[in-house]
Amino acid sequence: MEHTTRIPPAEITGVKGALIKRMIEKKLGKVPTAVGLYWHNPKVLFASFGLGGKVQKWDACDEGLKSFAHMAVASLVGCTWCLDFNYFEARNKGLDVAKAREIPRWREADVFTPLERDVLEYAEAMSQTPPTVTDELVDRLHAELGAAAIVELTSVIAFANMTTRGNVALGIESDGFAAACGLKPLAERPPVASGS
Repeated sequence: MEHTTRIPPAEITGVKGALIKRMIEKKLGKVPTAVGLYWHNPKVLFASFGLGGKVQKWDACDEGLKSFAHMAVASLVGCTWCLDFNYFEARNKGLDVAKAREIPRWREADVFTPLERDVLEYAEAMSQTPPTVTDELVDRLHAELGAAAIVELTSVIAFANMTTRGNVALGIESDGFAAACGLKPLAERPPVASGS
């Protein structure tokens, strides 16, 4: 059964639309469903592209840590699109895909370093309502990464919350990028214990 978004995607038209489609197809092979949905309001789409492009240029924090943090947010929030796309991008950027595929079950997986575990915990703690970040966790990250990197990591996690929550609210799900390039399926997130 194919999933449909909560608002049907718009047809991507016009000169700008044709250019966008060509650029995205060249980079990804196909135009994600989200682009059609956000085409209903091109100002929002272009602002999101612009901010996302700027976020990708930041370089004070390790790319792998930022990617894992975004995936941890996506797993917690339930954004299958972001999980799939970031897993696909991890492969394209030469990051550790064996670790990336374990993000949904990072607490049980034995592949992560203590620093990576702190980053994943920080991403989830920032994503709770209200946030559950502790001084001790920030102190550990600050000691390992330095001030500039933790500010960047924090902003990447905040951006991840914006994109993942928007996608979930609009019913945007995985477009199958990781499967299309032969990556193993992502590990399953363990069920949340009831009453906790």
